[in-house]
Amino acid sequence: MLRSALVRLRPSGAVLALEGLPAGSSWTCLGAMRDSGPGDGSPTAHGQPVARHVRNASLEPPRRNVTGARAPEPHPRSSTHCPAPPERTSFAARQTSSTARARGPDAARRSADPEAPVRDLRREWESGALHVGLFPPERVRNFSIIAHVDHGKSTLSDRLLELTGALPAGQQAQFLDSLEVERSRGITVKANTASIVHRYDGQDYLLNLVDTPGHVDFSYEVARSLQACQGAVLVVDATQGVEAQTVANFYLAWGQNLAIVPAINKCDMPAAEPDTVRQDLQLSFDIAPESCVETSGKTGQGCRELLDRIVTGIPPATDGDAAAPLRALLFDAHHDRFRGVVCLLKAQDGVVERGARVRSHATNQEYEVQECGLLVPHRLPTDKIPTGLIGYAILGMKRAEEARVGDTLHGVPPPGSPLRAAAAAAEPLPGFQPAVPKVFAGVYPAASDELEGLKTAMSRLLLTDASVVAAKERSSALGLGFRCGFLGLLHMDVFLQRMRQEHGADVLLTPPTVPYRLVYKDGTERVVSNPVEFPCAPDGDAMPREVWEPMVSVTLVAPIEFMGDLIQLCQDRRGELQDQVVLGSGSSSRVLLKYWLPMAELAESLYDRVKSLTSGYATLDYEDAPERMADMQRLDLLVNGEPVDAFAKVVHRSDAQREGKRLCGKLAGVMERQLFEIAIQARCGSRILARETLKAYAKNVLAKCYGGDVSRKRKLLEKQKEGKKRMKRVGNVSIPTDAFISLLSR
Repeated sequence: MLRSALVRLRPSGAVLALEGLPAGSSWTCLGAMRDSGPGDGSPTAHGQPVARHVRNASLEPPRRNVTGARAPEPHPRSSTHCPAPPERTSFAARQTSSTARARGPDAARRSADPEAPVRDLRREWESGALHVGLFPPERVRNFSIIAHVDHGKSTLSDRLLELTGALPAGQQAQFLDSLEVERSRGITVKANTASIVHRYDGQDYLLNLVDTPGHVDFSYEVARSLQACQGAVLVVDATQGVEAQTVANFYLAWGQNLAIVPAINKCDMPAAEPDTVRQDLQLSFDIAPESCVETSGKTGQGCRELLDRIVTGIPPATDGDAAAPLRALLFDAHHDRFRGVVCLLKAQDGVVERGARVRSHATNQEYEVQECGLLVPHRLPTDKIPTGLIGYAILGMKRAEEARVGDTLHGVPPPGSPLRAAAAAAEPLPGFQPAVPKVFAGVYPAASDELEGLKTAMSRLLLTDASVVAAKERSSALGLGFRCGFLGLLHMDVFLQRMRQEHGADVLLTPPTVPYRLVYKDGTERVVSNPVEFPCAPDGDAMPREVWEPMVSVTLVAPIEFMGDLIQLCQDRRGELQDQVVLGSGSSSRVLLKYWLPMAELAESLYDRVKSLTSGYATLDYEDAPERMADMQRLDLLVNGEPVDAFAKVVHRSDAQREGKRLCGKLAGVMERQLFEIAIQARCGSRILARETLKAYAKNVLAKCYGGDVSRKRKLLEKQKEGKKRMKRVGNVSIPTDAFISLLSR
């Protein structure tokens, strides 16, 4: 049984406190807390009643160790989902133990000089004043910066780079957001790495920073980045408090046994409430208020203290064996137009040395390390990457498919080496669970002669984004292309934008679809993600007994005057109301709506409709919900009697006729007339649901008849009519590219 949750909200809707939730479940949302079902009302900090019941939430603070209780075993590092948090070890207890290991007995007297001069790390690296031999594993820290979207991760990373001298002051903002799509959208979509040097207690420490995305669609990037780290900086906006991905990312890091350093960012804002956020973190995650660092990525406030806390609060990278054969985790890769595939890796055991040979566990191919080094943040070639460090390696891979994210690179000792037997018997490192796509779409070249360019662009993008699943497919209308699976609609849009901007590929994207589970009479099951593969009676297919469609739990928060429009929209999209709560009172009151909706409806521009109906004031987020049995059918579009597979889609029986009329009318409006009549029909099963007719061009065959018998005119008209019938039987209808683009655009 789920228990009710006490949630304190600001008037802006940000979550201030979450408690009383069941352990062993997960919670993700954006801009508003996820909940379902009735709850009990409790006053908020502002005296506003809130009644909510949280579904699939795991915000109960981990319980503290009791006397004689054994601490839980570490979670396996191969999990990419948010596991249930440990039940016997509190965050405060783990934080205390990790800090004690890193700081030592006299750490209390140490502090960084806030007025310390900024170093020029690039000059020090290039001159040899700094080199990897100066940093034993005890003085190496690998950490990620995790947060909810728009909480200031990238800006805070810029300040850390500037304060340590890795980046000159006045450089471009969000330096680690190097992709054009990141700058145009203002979000991080790709995790980036930079190695910085921070002086603490008279010694230099090498800090390997990984800036991660904040949107839920890119959570796979966060999971892969955490695999290579021993700790994480949890950034929370001082004006917004704990939000969706704050919770998801915390438990993602907690489940991988990482030390967590909490940082309250944007403390320079007039609306900042750091004390309230400290209470939120304590109630939500059992984080001690005094352990939070107040920072400002804009002004640099508290950034030096944060660097000190990273040194003292995150364990060193001493979990590897420098004397063992090489085992390196390949956690990311990208393509360089001059050097080919560049692998980002962490040397777990042994040392990555230039000129040495390594073997891929996934492909069993051997490579020579042509170049290796650190990212500072530019590529800095070095002779080796010592144990525990994060760096890059160029192995001379000829094809992008050879770099498998999550692969283990084993060292190949020379013949006669005592390590040769140990290297042959070495086990691979725990990799990553493959991503499970939730949205599918077909990607085709706009012109048939651009297929090779599409293949090249696809292979290079798949190298940088391992969460995309792609398989070749053929369409009778669009030719050869790819059926791609994505983690969400934003993920799909970003992937398509990168393909166009970075590789100049002109592509057509079919409407997004979702996978359906078909159950047949004999008990066999089949999952269909392509509408063309959905069974249809006229094709002679065996019809399934049951069709199960994926569902999502959608949370909508909007001003109360838009409540009626949102309810009507959700009902039209086959939604099922789960909860309705009014937040606040008076003119500033808002409504929180919780609906179960088919995922297919979410893919049909639901977000755009919500923003349009509410003038942009509503927030929408979703999470997976149990699938539901539905009466789904395949809707085919026939042109001149022939089905066009690119226009096929799976619809609910109640929406089939309306959708068929819409598609027929839209296609008739963009197609060109021919010398013969063209019928555009929508077919569902054996029934024709809608039809539009394109009239034929008619030549005036009577122009040369200035008079005479009417039978002459009738004969010419009959001859023209017979010719058009014959042309319709043998003629092929060519659908222009503009028609495909217009009909396939969402």
